[in-house]
Amino acid sequence: MDRRSFLRTSALGGTAAAASTLAAPAIAQGNRTLTMVTTWGRGLAGVFDAAQRVADSVTAMTDGALTVEVKGAGELVGAFEVFDAVTAGQADMYHGADYYFVGQHPGYAFFTAVPFGMTAQELVNWYYHDGGHELHDELGQIFGLKSFLAGNTGAQAGGWFAKEIKSPEDFNGLKFRMPGLGGQALAKLGASVQNIPGAEVYQALASGAIDGTEWIGPWADEKAGFQEITKIYYTAGFHEPGAGLSVAVNREVFEDLPAAHQKVIEIACAEAHQWNLAQFLSNNGSALQRLQSSGVQTLEFPDSVWDAFGEASMAVHEENMGDELYKKIYDSAMASMASSSGWIQKSTGAYVEQRNRVLG
Repeated sequence: MDRRSFLRTSALGGTAAAASTLAAPAIAQGNRTLTMVTTWGRGLAGVFDAAQRVADSVTAMTDGALTVEVKGAGELVGAFEVFDAVTAGQADMYHGADYYFVGQHPGYAFFTAVPFGMTAQELVNWYYHDGGHELHDELGQIFGLKSFLAGNTGAQAGGWFAKEIKSPEDFNGLKFRMPGLGGQALAKLGASVQNIPGAEVYQALASGAIDGTEWIGPWADEKAGFQEITKIYYTAGFHEPGAGLSVAVNREVFEDLPAAHQKVIEIACAEAHQWNLAQFLSNNGSALQRLQSSGVQTLEFPDSVWDAFGEASMAVHEENMGDELYKKIYDSAMASMASSSGWIQKSTGAYVEQRNRVLG
């Protein structure tokens, strides 16, 4: 029995009862409603907005003929259970960060972010022009999904800590929240890595269940309230230089849609990616100023820590190279990143450096 058939006939752990209440896509008078489950608590700044943006755009562009109903994490299934719910056909689509699903396949990390990976611009260069989208689709076919980029946070912060990080040894025994391959790299430095849904991170940090956390960046972090708990904030991280968000539609549901509606979903996702990236980047600067004004210390990791991050990250990649599809995705992403970065650094990078020098 293949995985897709298995999932259709098996329960989804603690969410089986909730998921079973989801019916097939509602169709009435020629109109259709798809249920979107998400990895985000309702109202989480930026990330839930991206999911809602996709849904609103689909409804508007089809004049209501295709409607997407968005559910926050826990409303129908838990944050980390959306993948299996959609694969099993118990929900129609999900919006989330695909690196939450490296347990299904480690290649999913590349469609959010990998350590020392692509910036947001490099990610879309690869995705739309260097084979990334096709690889996302190849991966999705294994699980009965049709996937699209549908949001981006931009470069994420290094995170919030109870104490300063002065050497790699400071991670030994540290209880830290970080998903994806970045979390696996931190584990190699001795950290006790936790994968906690976004809506639950504040309480975990406040209670001492974790010693530190990464989340997104100044705007979303301020909204989450982490500055109420600690004032030590590392502004540059190694783990998510341009984190993409994704929509995945149950493949049978997607293929049952008219071609025009399939294209609407594709366009809505691409538009949400750019809109969401601009949302984060336009808000981060002023939020950082407010955090600093409230007494938050903005720090950078020392070079010895960056070197340790790099060594641990390369070890994580190497451990996954035995998987043929992972290696294929890795090779494609790294080749595209090298090609893109060569020009970006010499053009935009040089310009910004000179602009800052001239304008002060």
